[in-house]
Amino acid sequence: MNRIARFPVMAAAFLAMLTMVTGCSRLKARDQLNKGVAAYKNAKYEEAINHFQTAVNLDPSLPMARLYLATAYAQQVVPDLTTPDNLKNANLAIQGFQEVLDKDPKDISSLKGIAGLYFQIDKFDEAKQWQQKVLAVDPQDAEAAYTIGVIDWGVAHKNSVKLLTEAGLQDDGNGNPKAPKKVCDTIAAQNTAIVNEGMQYLQKAIEIRPNYDDAMAYVNLMYRQKANLECGNDQARKEDIAQADQWREKTMGTRKANEEKKNNTPGGIVMDGSGNMK
Repeated sequence: MNRIARFPVMAAAFLAMLTMVTGCSRLKARDQLNKGVAAYKNAKYEEAINHFQTAVNLDPSLPMARLYLATAYAQQVVPDLTTPDNLKNANLAIQGFQEVLDKDPKDISSLKGIAGLYFQIDKFDEAKQWQQKVLAVDPQDAEAAYTIGVIDWGVAHKNSVKLLTEAGLQDDGNGNPKAPKKVCDTIAAQNTAIVNEGMQYLQKAIEIRPNYDDAMAYVNLMYRQKANLECGNDQARKEDIAQADQWREKTMGTRKANEEKKNNTPGGIVMDGSGNMK
């Protein structure tokens, strides 16, 4: 009877001890998290990664540790570099962000992190898909809409330059009226849907952020791609170029106004659009 009676007591003691161990691990995890943040702020990214990984190992339920770990890996990714080490860091970062999304599919930082990483390693289809996921969660994210527009412009530009080069021509930036009709028709077949989509996303970015000068600059460039699609309709081509020129002027004016506003901002600590101090 005494032996049987002791079982609940032993179980309670074991649970209490387990709670103490778990609590101790969580405290250590938070200490490692704080040390990782300090190292990250000092641009000691490998040291930060070690601290964040230790925090994850100590407390796998600590979501910020996984997010910071992925961010630290992402910080080491060099854009447009496809070496094994660079791709390894990118994939580790993507994996880390995905682990956060497994628990919270709407975590906007992780969605944007993966989208940005795919863009950096030139996987533009994947980058566009993830930016669309960002917009599905936050339809007012101007940068996501802008990035999709930039990707579409890049694809359209690459297509047109390739076809023009094969025909012995250089892109003149004015709709290439000297291009043979066969070349123009092929460009139109490849680029019409891409140009239309890109223009829509760039316009959306400007609707969300009316002073978005970078988006305006790409509207200018996209109109020049649109001019490549007119294929013998010289009036339409000229209208596209006129629109491009207008957007170029608007970009310059808006950029100047943005710089003046920035220079007139009082000193001290201010918040950016994401609520971060700078």
